[in-house]
Amino acid sequence: MPPSTIVIGAGPAGLTAAYSLSRHGYPVTVLEADPQYVGGISRTVRYKGFHFDIGGHRFFSKSERIESLWREILPNDFLERPRSSRIFYNGKFFAYPLKPFQALVDLGVFESVHCVLSYLRARLSPNPNPRNFEEWVTNEFGARLYRIFFKTYTEKVWGMACTDISADWAAQRIKGVSLRSAVLSALRPSGGSGIKSLISTFHYPRLGPGMLWDACASAIRDQGGEVVLGQTVTDLRFDRDTQQWTVGSVDAAGVRTEHVAQHVVSSAALREVVGALQPQPSARLQHAASALAYRDFLTVAVILRDRQRFADNWIYVHDDAVKVGRIQNFKSWSPEMIPDPSLTCYGLEYFCFEGDGLWTSDDAALTERAISELERLGLAERADVIDSCVVRQKKAYPVYDDAYATHVQVIREELSAHYPGLHLVGRNGMHKYNNQDHAMMTALLTAENIMADALVHDPWQVNEDAEYHEEATASSGASGLRSVPQRAQR
Repeated sequence: MPPSTIVIGAGPAGLTAAYSLSRHGYPVTVLEADPQYVGGISRTVRYKGFHFDIGGHRFFSKSERIESLWREILPNDFLERPRSSRIFYNGKFFAYPLKPFQALVDLGVFESVHCVLSYLRARLSPNPNPRNFEEWVTNEFGARLYRIFFKTYTEKVWGMACTDISADWAAQRIKGVSLRSAVLSALRPSGGSGIKSLISTFHYPRLGPGMLWDACASAIRDQGGEVVLGQTVTDLRFDRDTQQWTVGSVDAAGVRTEHVAQHVVSSAALREVVGALQPQPSARLQHAASALAYRDFLTVAVILRDRQRFADNWIYVHDDAVKVGRIQNFKSWSPEMIPDPSLTCYGLEYFCFEGDGLWTSDDAALTERAISELERLGLAERADVIDSCVVRQKKAYPVYDDAYATHVQVIREELSAHYPGLHLVGRNGMHKYNNQDHAMMTALLTAENIMADALVHDPWQVNEDAEYHEEATASSGASGLRSVPQRAQR
């Protein structure tokens, strides 16, 4: 009989691994802590007939294998949707990615003159050694454009001052955007900004990404696997004599269940997985895991009469007078997510840390904040609001601080040496800032390793385009590390 596998977490990575294994006749059980939803951060919440996405998930991948898998799981329910996201600043919308020439025009003559003078000042007397995000962006765009289009949103998302984020991250994150080249290009007879554009359309399930993962869970069950909801994993015990794993979990009533298998595929947060290991991990491993940090966020979904204030999938809010960082319009993702065409649903996203003032606010206070901020921004009127719903998402973003890479390497070495059969996949499972296609590819390769009973692939070599490279090189980007802030060197 093929070896059995326990999968921890029913997000994109966990379900993809289980789907691949069960499709080939391998026994698999998925344990998911959420009592209602599969999909993890890619789930779709349902509320009184409304559907809304947690974080926003465009279905587009450079990996043909991932694109084919999406179609295999959900063959008839993808829509092709226009891609639109803009920056909201001072009551106006600006293209995102930023088009500097257009931005100057939309800012008005007075502000544009100041921006250009600020830019010229920065170019004539640049900082020769920019050490942090603020200094690097100011060098490239001038202090005024930096304050308008970069500072506020960056600090909201990461909970760090821009002076504490490394200049290297800015150089990676803001590619191909030059104020000088944009202005010169726009003044040419042919026009255009000279900025490389992103995809103009993407695919999206009719009722949100959760529709795909619901179908995936159903397929796993049809293929003989199990997907069990409401099961919180409490301990992972490895028996060195039998080379088997026993995974303990409890349901909402505290009833304990034990599951035995030869392999464990984990998409749970590394910090929690190491804390659940038995026999007790080394002090070195425990220290590395406890040092990992996470950024959390919450969404306030506000249902209101549709006044068509904006049609973007989402807008980035560059206004330090409000806490909201990004606002989604779920109707623009798919009209079918809104049961009444006269209504719409906005999702206001607040980036926070678990346990801080935002996170611990009650739902009524968060709803009041969301409505007040919509009014302040001129995007809605209180009289149009009909209902609301608050969703909290723990560990949405793994934090890349100074020492995170060292800690992750220690964890990999210790687990490989002392806990065979434990496989790490996905965003939190690998402490990588993955998109769902990237997470899925790590799971597919892991499933193939299990079926081959050998390390045929190294899932850590999946790059940010969800493509797999047998060997990483300095220029290939195959480390799989997406661009996220790192601390500035003092």
